[in-house]
Amino acid sequence: MSDDLSVLVVDDDFFVAGLHADIVNSTPGFAALAPARDGRTALRQITASEPDLLLVDTYLPDGSGIDLLKTTEIDAFVLSAATDPRNVRTAFRRGAFAYLIKPFPAEELEGRLKAYARYRRVFESGRALDQAAIDRAQTMIRPADKAKPARSATEDAVVDAIDSIGPDASVLEIAKAVGVSRATAARYLAGLARSGAVTLRLQYGATGRPEHRYSLGAD
Repeated sequence: MSDDLSVLVVDDDFFVAGLHADIVNSTPGFAALAPARDGRTALRQITASEPDLLLVDTYLPDGSGIDLLKTTEIDAFVLSAATDPRNVRTAFRRGAFAYLIKPFPAEELEGRLKAYARYRRVFESGRALDQAAIDRAQTMIRPADKAKPARSATEDAVVDAIDSIGPDASVLEIAKAVGVSRATAARYLAGLARSGAVTLRLQYGATGRPEHRYSLGAD
């Protein structure tokens, strides 16, 4: 008998359900059951197969996938294109472990599944849990945040220069403050702008090309 965690995908879109089932099957330790296209079929499969986890869409032909969570004690993720706060809050209130907005990268669902597997392992010993184990289980259910790559010393110097100069600093001002060439400053500024560490604004003069101006971003 397989030790894989069984997952039931509930989605009325045959193609999307297949994609999500493929992600489940490609994640070590998981196996997808035949997808269900409506709530009624899902309930029959839950009774027959007793899956470990549900991946439920919000909109089903015979009702709301979130309402399905009220009728079962099976752990569940909600996978939906619905983004209104009421839907999301209701999903969490009814016990959803995750709410992923469709479409999402395969890696996102895979990461959530692996986090769920770690969560399940906390309870496999059958022994009474202490507070540390309970707290650990709560943190495990979410995948680890993707760490932002560390900035280089020159990147830090560029950010510090903008902080000292103030908003709308020019490339030349930043280059002088850091002690690098204008071209070097422009190269680092382009990378920092892509990461969101700084924001770029084009300042248009009376003639000639617009000048790049930089301010600190939200990072």
